[in-house]
This record gives sequence, structure tokens and C-alpha cells, in this order.
Amino acid sequence: MPKHSSSSLNPRSPLVLDTRDLPRRPGALRTVKRAVPAPADLGVELIGVPEGADLDLDLRLESVSEGVLVSGTITGPVKGECGRCLREIDDSVVVNVQELYAYENSTTDETTDEDEVGRMQDDLIDLEPALRDAVVLKLPTNPLCREDCPGLCPECGVHWDDLPADHSHQEIDPRWASLSQLNRTEE
Repeated sequence: MPKHSSSSLNPRSPLVLDTRDLPRRPGALRTVKRAVPAPADLGVELIGVPEGADLDLDLRLESVSEGVLVSGTITGPVKGECGRCLREIDDSVVVNVQELYAYENSTTDETTDEDEVGRMQDDLIDLEPALRDAVVLKLPTNPLCREDCPGLCPECGVHWDDLPADHSHQEIDPRWASLSQLNRTEE
């Protein structure tokens, strides 16, 4: 994140937190509880939070000497498909966030790298990058509908749970077909 972005944040954006009413003295605290719509592309290939779905923010904004520490939980629905059987997954995700946002022109500018600490812009905090990092890192890259999902039969593509126990696609290589007759007993 650049130290001083040329584009300003929109204070009306749901994932932008306004800290003007939070005193700049260490220990001052404010809580934020609200539902916000999920941004686009919040997830990985097979699972993610649907765009526009309600994300519940339960956050604490605490003044510290160099900025504002944002901590709390974010909860939201996730939808996707099982990586083994392709069945739909409907679940929820709860992530913890804890991120320091430095005041503009604080000593943090000199003591930290550009991308090490978030930066405030005109008393505004853009929560989206921290939210995106927390949610995407929490989601499985290969989600399962259940832990013991058997997947699909590689031959016919039917879910193993829907097939009889003796299901098989035994094919005999024509070059060996005459040898399979040796195992048969005369009737």
C-alpha cells in the first residue's frame, strides 16, 4: 500500500472507517458493529463470499501512539463447490482481523516499510485490503462438502455415494483377454 495514495477514500464506502470521532490519545476506544456488502472477487477459485452478501463487522478501533489499531471479527457466508465431487457448498466464514493503521506523517513513516503498516488518509481507514487478506487466507484452496467426501468415479463421473458397493468398470485389455479365460472353471 503506498504511503500517500493520490486517490482519496470515499467516506461513504461501506469498508471505509471514519475515525474523526475517535480521540487521538492512546487508549481511546470505539466499537463498530455493522453489516456491509461483500466486495467483488472475495475468495479463491472454488469458494468465496458472493459479491454483495452481508459481511458482519464486529470491530474495535483503539487509538495508539502511532495510529489506530483495528481488531475484531468479520463473519459472512461462503459459496462454492466441492473439489472432489463438485457438489455445492453453502457455509460461513469467521475471520479475525488485527491491523495497525498509522496516522499520516507519524514517525511510523520513517520506521516501517511502505507495505508493513496500513496508512490512514484524512482520518479514514480502508478496511478492504485487510478484510480481503484475512478472508482469502482463511478459505481452503480445495474445499470439501464433507471431510470424508469420496468424490466421483473417474470412469463414469457419478458420485461414489450414489453407486452400489460393487461398482466397477473393469475392462480387459484385448491383448490379455484370452488369458482371462484361464481363471474360469468349467461348469
